[in-house]
Amino acid sequence: MLVLTSLLGLVVSFRVSKLPDNAVKAALTGYHSSVGLAPQCVPSYEELKLGKKVGPKLIYIIYKLSDDKRNIEVEATSSESDYDSFLSALPENDCRYAVYDFSYELDGGEGKRNKLVFFSWAPDGAPVRSKMLYASSKDALRRALTGIGAEIQGTDASEVAWDSVLEKVSKVKSTS
Repeated sequence: MLVLTSLLGLVVSFRVSKLPDNAVKAALTGYHSSVGLAPQCVPSYEELKLGKKVGPKLIYIIYKLSDDKRNIEVEATSSESDYDSFLSALPENDCRYAVYDFSYELDGGEGKRNKLVFFSWAPDGAPVRSKMLYASSKDALRRALTGIGAEIQGTDASEVAWDSVLEKVSKVKSTS
């Protein structure tokens, strides 16, 4: 018998042998999604991070869940450095993940800095089911992306606005 205690102090017991392996993993780790990564997810990120590509350097990648909801895949990549074009690529009424190579100037003329920022975009207008799927699948992607400097969770335009992100990245030490 395995006994789990919830935050409310309730005791739940069940026979582990009667549960499938993925249910045991979910119960023990709190991880409730079996979403995988499409093969192009990490190489696209490494290309953005290292800047090793013939042609213009990638500035951002937008990831989405596949139509069958089994994999996270690359939806778009861009070398467009205009932050507003990145924001316009995020859908108004659906969730996405994104990585943006955020470039900014330090105060006092101390130079230019870049941070790789991971965005978890779940706008208020997105369907609840989509928000739940994206929230439970985020770690599958986030753990595969090493070298992220900051993480932003956005539910509306103000949370992903340039000034808001700048404030967060200029305070944050590396999160990976």
